[in-house]
Amino acid sequence: MMSLPVPYPSRLAALAICLLAGAPAGFAALAPDPVAQPTPDQLAFFEKSIRPVLADTCYKCHSAQADKVKGGLLLDTREGIRAGGDSGHAVVPGSVKESLIVKALRWEDKDLRMPPEKDGGRLPDNVIADFEKWIAMGAPDPRDGEAKVVKKVLDPQEGKSLWTFQTPKAAPAPTVKDTAWPRTDLDRFLLSAQEAQGLHPVADTDRRSLLRRVFFDLIGLPPSPQQVEAFAKDQAPDAFTRVVDLLLASPEFGERWGRHWLDVARFAESTGKERNFTYPEAWRYRDWVIAAVNADIPYDEFIREQIAGDLLPARNGDEQASHLTATGFLAIGPKSIQEKNAEQFRMDLIDEQIDTTSRAVLGLTVACARCHDHKFDPVPQKDYYAMAGIFASTQTFYGTNGQRGRNSSPLLALPDSTGLSFANPPSALPMEMPQRPGKKKFQQMRSAAPASAGGPARVMGVQDGRPVDCRLLVRGEVAQPGDEVPRGMLTVMTNGAGPTITAGHSGRLELAQWLTASTNPLTARVAVNRIWAHLFGQGLVRTADNFGATGEKPSNPELLDTLAVQFMHDGWSVKKLVRSLVLSHTYQLSSAPDSQANEVDPDNRLLWRMSPRRLDAEAIRDALLTASGQLQLRPPQGSAVAAAGDGYVGKNLQPERFSQITANYRSVYLPVVRDFVPEVLEIFDFAEPSLVVATRDVTNVPSQALYLLNNDFVRDQATAMARRVLAQPLTHPQRIALAYEYALGRPPTDAELARAEQYLLSEGRGLLPVEAGRVQDAALLSWSTFCQALFACAEFRYLK
Repeated sequence: MMSLPVPYPSRLAALAICLLAGAPAGFAALAPDPVAQPTPDQLAFFEKSIRPVLADTCYKCHSAQADKVKGGLLLDTREGIRAGGDSGHAVVPGSVKESLIVKALRWEDKDLRMPPEKDGGRLPDNVIADFEKWIAMGAPDPRDGEAKVVKKVLDPQEGKSLWTFQTPKAAPAPTVKDTAWPRTDLDRFLLSAQEAQGLHPVADTDRRSLLRRVFFDLIGLPPSPQQVEAFAKDQAPDAFTRVVDLLLASPEFGERWGRHWLDVARFAESTGKERNFTYPEAWRYRDWVIAAVNADIPYDEFIREQIAGDLLPARNGDEQASHLTATGFLAIGPKSIQEKNAEQFRMDLIDEQIDTTSRAVLGLTVACARCHDHKFDPVPQKDYYAMAGIFASTQTFYGTNGQRGRNSSPLLALPDSTGLSFANPPSALPMEMPQRPGKKKFQQMRSAAPASAGGPARVMGVQDGRPVDCRLLVRGEVAQPGDEVPRGMLTVMTNGAGPTITAGHSGRLELAQWLTASTNPLTARVAVNRIWAHLFGQGLVRTADNFGATGEKPSNPELLDTLAVQFMHDGWSVKKLVRSLVLSHTYQLSSAPDSQANEVDPDNRLLWRMSPRRLDAEAIRDALLTASGQLQLRPPQGSAVAAAGDGYVGKNLQPERFSQITANYRSVYLPVVRDFVPEVLEIFDFAEPSLVVATRDVTNVPSQALYLLNNDFVRDQATAMARRVLAQPLTHPQRIALAYEYALGRPPTDAELARAEQYLLSEGRGLLPVEAGRVQDAALLSWSTFCQALFACAEFRYLK
């Protein structure tokens, strides 16, 4: 597509502001201030890699609890570690060179060595590297100015008293004063909490905004102008219910909600680390997730297949292949395959699998107990190595054999030399909303996929190996093995007697069954909380991937437990839970501000309104392609990484092949190569693919606006949208209105229409007639700029 020149960014930005000068009241407040607090990913890194080291090796001499503070240096608070001591600043955020703590850890100065020889000596290189990385990212530190010691809960028996480890119990819906307002028990729980604070929900949102909201939330795409118009006119009591059912049944639902799980599963198509080798078969796991979500596989089964699919019974070869593909969950993590010490590599792989499994399913940071008892949660070091034995008895197949790495691995061949493609059919969403209920059930697609070169199709995954028990490693050091620890689960959740592991087996099947048992206090709670967060902007527990002692408590614990119990009672159906949430009165509220409510509850924890939310990276890109008419809904076969094959990214594979990819299919199918994520995803806060990410960061930074003003992809979509609008046999005011519908899901106000006409007229040739389908370059340039200005508006990338 021809890329036309555009006016300077300042001119285009001014036009965008001008076009929205008549936007609905309160919309200007939608864009949040730039994020000043540490991001969840940064906090997770601090909690796992920095705080435990400080507590273990530094607090003895450099904390408020020390008998004598040495060197005037306090390291137990954010302010203390940054202020430094007698020698200067210990940490200078962003500057490794100026941070004396790095110099001390490296032992570069014989008078400034930390920790000293008598306290254990120099720390391992990887620990020092973690401090350097932490400082380089700005030294994110959640600790308050005053030294506070979080109460340690190390004893599992004591830990059982925490709300986290109590079995969820459904509570009766509370009575409310305004009995006419609630539509569901969910509404009653929330309204009761609001009334206790003297609050009441704001009015409902308008029908156009509601439709745009539910489309993006359920399928990640905007509704068409015809769909908006049909819904706006449909006053039947069940009109919204029919829309919701239609979206839940569409293949696009799995693409949207499958991506949510891929964030948690740290899905990527390369190893990352020092030498970044590709995973050409990782796409099969991605497509399995999308198809599983579309088929509404019960969440407990969804988890079991990913942890122990190879050990589950299968009715036929296709089902066995599906189960094997699911275990890619344990194989797709980052790996330093050039690690010289094979035992170190093995224990790092096991640690990554424990960390991912515990965070993804339980919302607990079990891996923090690798080197010592967990500092805050009731997870002793023995529990970590009990789980480590399960994964040590498991063989992981991740590929990279073609790269001849020190720790490369083969792949698993699918049974019967057949492959699976979990491709979804193209969208069947009608242009207009159905006027009567209809049954439409998505059937999981399973068709033969092309075999890998030179043999049967292969997948990443795991299988049982030789059963072994792990030795507890002193301080997590492979060179300091201790006693063997029998394989098992977390004692805080087993009442002292965990599941018996079948002789001769790894214990992964028992682990999967234990994780998904109805008596497990965490799995259903964690899942429900994440689903809630995707629909309401934040979870009832805001630390969605940390349900431990350092995480936040739920804003409405009775509601969380009731939903968790109902989730299990409904067969662990994600679709049923999503349906119940979006059909609540609470979901359909407007985002209008209320000064009294804002004074009492500025963070909207009580849900007295719908908090404005920015679209995520995939939805922004897909919305651009939808508005331009260029989106291809048929999924691609495989992946750009599969097409590239085995390779070393940055050496024989150029990173731009993945980061600058041009394709018009949905964003969920773009390549995810660690450290080289496509630019459009990276700039709008895509999940870090090496970490478990339950909720993404949401930033509002200049680079995002500059991308929408200058990027060739955005300009091309604006040009395509301009051609699409100009191709319609309409008057210019009608074309302006159509452009607003494509981009923002609503018609322009009279003032916006007048300003747009004035702009196009001022361009000189923007309102020239279009004859016989031919568009003059000057007219196309004016309309392209106009369309790009709509893309640059805050309203384009926010839900209200």
